[in-house]
Amino acid sequence: MSDDGCRADVWLWRARFFKTRSLSARFVEEGRVRLHRGGQESRLDKPSRTVKVGDHLVFAVGGRLTAVQVEAMGERRGPPAEARTLYSALDEDESS
Repeated sequence: MSDDGCRADVWLWRARFFKTRSLSARFVEEGRVRLHRGGQESRLDKPSRTVKVGDHLVFAVGGRLTAVQVEAMGERRGPPAEARTLYSALDEDESS
């Protein structure tokens, strides 16, 4: 996989926000992930949409709002410590 982008469902799964890739795909299909890129905000509607390094993602999981910046694509779904290197947390105010 190239370093310039990754499927949204795959990235969310690799970053360990979801236990399975199918769960992350369903979450994206339901329009529950907002993407901020280059000053533009959009709602992801398909799991195959690409996320890139520098993108901001905002979504709610388990009643908690999560705002992260994509830092890396990752090659696999690794242990939690490795998964945490794929993103950095943002304040919700900062991403708006």
